[in-house]
Amino acid sequence: MISYKISSEYMKNKLIYTFEEDLKERLKNPEFKKAWEESEPEYQLARQMIKKRLKNKISQRTLAKKLKTTQAVISRIETMSANPSLSLMKRIAKSLDAKLVLQFK
Repeated sequence: MISYKISSEYMKNKLIYTFEEDLKERLKNPEFKKAWEESEPEYQLARQMIKKRLKNKISQRTLAKKLKTTQAVISRIETMSANPSLSLMKRIAKSLDAKLVLQFK
């Protein structure tokens, strides 16, 4: 994980510090920017999975039961702290009545 200090000068002038402002500052750091960009596929996977699950009104626990796994596994995928197999992702897509699409660009 990359640690990043926000300049005290910047913070002195701000009472409210938004996510967007924080991200803008952090992206000035080349190491952080590289890690941020490399995490895009995991982010998109998690985002789409959560979106589909919520649209179908399915809890993590219910989805896990359908897949014969645990809620913790679903949570780790959705928080991008797991590297799920293609097989598991296909099962998740099927359980969410979705189509899994993979591509290289």
